[in-house]
Amino acid sequence: MKYLGLDLGSKTLGIAISDELGFLARAVETYRFEENDYASAIAYTIKFCEKEKITAIVLGLPKHMNGDQGIRAQISYDFKKEIETKTNIKVYLEDERLTTKIVDKTMIYGNVRRKERKQKKDEMAAVVILQSFLDKMKF
Repeated sequence: MKYLGLDLGSKTLGIAISDELGFLARAVETYRFEENDYASAIAYTIKFCEKEKITAIVLGLPKHMNGDQGIRAQISYDFKKEIETKTNIKVYLEDERLTTKIVDKTMIYGNVRRKERKQKKDEMAAVVILQSFLDKMKF
């Protein structure tokens, strides 16, 4: 199985991909789109999946720290539904609480410059989301 990890924002889509065995996630890119133009992000995701022969998608599900879900979570549910309606690809939702904090601390620890951290944070968050899912699938 080959998985795609996604961190969906209002203007960016962080993208990560797994290896062929579904063990390791790696960063690919950050796709940028007009604010709230999720149709563009969906179209890009579908083309990417076709090109890379993706068999499943892991999409970050934003939750509040108390577990409640707000408008951002609903956008993820809608994104999931659109992808599944337009393709035969299963989309899994993965809790993405604290992923940005994990990414920031990791990049700071790795002495990554502030400008590069800003450019890479979305795709690195997608890596954390995907790797978390892959680790759970192993057990």
